[in-house]
Amino acid sequence: MCNKLSGRRNIMKTALALGTFDGVHKGHTAVLNLPHEYKKTAVVFSLPPKALLSGRPLALMTAEDKIKALKVAGMDEVYTLDFGKVRDMEACDFLLFLKQRFSPSLISCGFNYRFGKNAAGDTELLKAFCGENGIALKISEPVKAGGVTVSSTEIRALLENGETERANSLLSSPFSYTAKVIKGDMRGRTLGFPTANQKYPDVLVPVKFGVYRSSVLINGNEYAGITDIGVRPTFKTDYIISETFIKDFSGDIYGKEITVRLLRFIRGEKKFSSVQELKKQIAADIRSADL
Repeated sequence: MCNKLSGRRNIMKTALALGTFDGVHKGHTAVLNLPHEYKKTAVVFSLPPKALLSGRPLALMTAEDKIKALKVAGMDEVYTLDFGKVRDMEACDFLLFLKQRFSPSLISCGFNYRFGKNAAGDTELLKAFCGENGIALKISEPVKAGGVTVSSTEIRALLENGETERANSLLSSPFSYTAKVIKGDMRGRTLGFPTANQKYPDVLVPVKFGVYRSSVLINGNEYAGITDIGVRPTFKTDYIISETFIKDFSGDIYGKEITVRLLRFIRGEKKFSSVQELKKQIAADIRSADL
């Protein structure tokens, strides 16, 4: 068992929500649903620990978008742990750190929450620690939808397979990414379909390459769009690029950040034998997206 740590509490009671919260999906809702009389603080990593350990792109949202989503979900504060400092911390030491840093009156987590070196700590250890320190504990049960447990792992698999609508049904809001609009080769404009080009964030799980019905947020306004994600087999790039045709928009947004939400997968990535063939396909894609 972990030793009890004494200390004065903050004047306003603090509730901690513990988890990775990747994607801030519907399985996280119960963990984040905390009493209004508490200062609500989410304690997170910037990216999933598996991604931080492997260097692979596994995240469902960037660190910045996660903070925004957690604030929308009702968190007053988001505290991002330094993975390098806590990865080798023993489970009991991690709990003592939380107690000393936040003086929580309530801790909330999911049924499968793990912590400490080699993920040795579990909800049983957390339960014992909270009992010894007079901290209320809320452990949320798994959330099921369509016969499966809602999890970041399940959502990643759906996105990689192009099952965007199914993935979005498990998320609290549609899968999205925010990035700056970059200068392209202006080819879309010459084809009659100007696009907002963005580098797809390299920390995010790569979705299935192809064309999607999308919505685009620009300066607080939402526009319908169609987005092509991939490496452009007809005009190659050395990175994953997002190219979005935005309906009824003509402003200058180069260098500005916009958010693209993927709503429905339309077709896979294709290589075209001519510019004219590509132009016909773009027109067909726009019709398929019901823009």
